[in-house]
Amino acid sequence: MNKKKSVKKRSALGRGLGALLDDSIVDSRPKLVSDSVRQPLINEIPLKYIKSNPFQPRTDFDEEALSELADSIITQGIIQPITVRRINDEEYQLISGERRLIASKKAKLKSIPAYVREANDQQMLEMALIENIQRENLNAIEIATSYQKLLTECNLKQEELGDRVGKKRTTVTNYLRLLKLPPDIQEAIRKDRITMGHARALINIENIDVQLTVFHKIIKEDLSVRKTEDLVRRISKISPGKGEEKASLKELSTELKNLQTVLSSHFGTKVEILQKSGQKGDIKIPYMSVDDLNRILEILEIQL
Repeated sequence: MNKKKSVKKRSALGRGLGALLDDSIVDSRPKLVSDSVRQPLINEIPLKYIKSNPFQPRTDFDEEALSELADSIITQGIIQPITVRRINDEEYQLISGERRLIASKKAKLKSIPAYVREANDQQMLEMALIENIQRENLNAIEIATSYQKLLTECNLKQEELGDRVGKKRTTVTNYLRLLKLPPDIQEAIRKDRITMGHARALINIENIDVQLTVFHKIIKEDLSVRKTEDLVRRISKISPGKGEEKASLKELSTELKNLQTVLSSHFGTKVEILQKSGQKGDIKIPYMSVDDLNRILEILEIQL
């Protein structure tokens, strides 16, 4: 017979996760251990019975951090139980707590305390994504990917997603926009080569070639977020011309477009190449102030 015990939902898990997690604890063959009168029952489950979470949003685990966690587990034990769902009497699937599970295996434990929840595949995906977003130190791309999965695979709208994870809609939107960046830039975010601040500045550049050029400049010159924002602002400040000028820009060859991109990055402002009839044309290098003009002159190595 199943044993049920109603408990107060913890606000730290977020409103959405609290609604998803069924307060019913499923009885199972492993011995039940009561944490306290106010807490749900905890199952002590053999590690060999627990399978990894197929919906795990985290893709990179720091081996050094896992070893440190394993040492802590050896000394202190498991402070926070993992959460699983039961497949059958001797098979469980992890919902959340993969780092604790891996570290427990490193610590050569035989069993681990766990909450057992009832959940179908979609509920499991949603619980795993939300709990990991809130509890784990995911990088910005992992968070963005998790948000996207919640939208597409769990059929959530952005407003609902914001409620689930306790974030404003604008915050959710900013993360989702990261997924539109080129793969090289996304990988740099994963590896902490650039920050979320750098990425948000790069998102404002519409042209992918310009994005990549500025990205390489950030890496090469170790630009701060503020300097990156200033650079992007200068590049984006001058919009394409109207009428004949705009039409001529559309007629630029691929080589001239690439040159325009390189020049824009080199001068830190949006350089325009205007092709006229025949092989004639103009190169426009705008400046915002006298100081900005002097900066451009220094780049050209021109002294007055």
